[in-house]
Amino acid sequence: MSNRNSQANKQAARERLRAERERQKKQERMRRQLIVGGAIVAVLAVAGGIGVAVANLGGDDSGAGGGDAWAKAAKAKLVKPANTTGAEGTTVVIGKPDAKNTLELFEDARCPGCANFEQNVGETVQKDIKDGKYKASFHLGTFLDGNLKGTGSKNALSAMGAALNVGPDAFLKYKEALFSKEFHPEETGPDKFADDSYLIKVADTVPELKGNAAFQKAVKAGTYDRWALEMSDAFNSVKDVTSTPTIKLNNTVLGTDSGQGKVAPSTVGAFNSMVDKGLKS
Repeated sequence: MSNRNSQANKQAARERLRAERERQKKQERMRRQLIVGGAIVAVLAVAGGIGVAVANLGGDDSGAGGGDAWAKAAKAKLVKPANTTGAEGTTVVIGKPDAKNTLELFEDARCPGCANFEQNVGETVQKDIKDGKYKASFHLGTFLDGNLKGTGSKNALSAMGAALNVGPDAFLKYKEALFSKEFHPEETGPDKFADDSYLIKVADTVPELKGNAAFQKAVKAGTYDRWALEMSDAFNSVKDVTSTPTIKLNNTVLGTDSGQGKVAPSTVGAFNSMVDKGLKS
């Protein structure tokens, strides 16, 4: 993972950005510039991981690749999942309330680097949360829907809201399944997360969600679609996050300095070492 691209990739990205802006103007599909207008998908094999760099230009991505359904969702009544706080329900913190340390995870459901992190370190994070080593704050974006086209990031985020409404454990296990090798879609492949039936298929591997009629109804009805957009807006508003995954402990980014930013740890050993150094006693 890297927070910046090579010069060649930057030039190519600028060309894609200009072309994308022209397309947006002609089709009049967006009300204002989205974060993904400057997003650069950079598949970089660094430290065993793949990262996605983003250029946060501000704004929101409520209409990016979303079509009529997501345009309607932006105007729909906000339904906040249980186990959230804040005016829009965009604060998602899981763990023991008295934990002195806070781990923050910034991810996008379609991000290959996030999948790499979750597959290697995700179980350790879940164990640490249960042990009270830290509580975890989740920040979930959808910028890749604009970059790759489609609605999978938003749709998966809405489904994660339905899982969160069932319970924190259901949310953690469902997120783990979505990022797993078995179910996470290839970056250049079909937008599988855009399909509700696929999201329900993944959910059936999670005990709390298997055959859960309320969960399935919420996914199919898009109950938490508006919430997903609010979560995405909150993600976009964080100015110092320029790539996914970004992992912070007590507001300090964890990673190895690549000269162009910090690469998130991709092994349990590296993660534990960085966490242990940053823990408050």
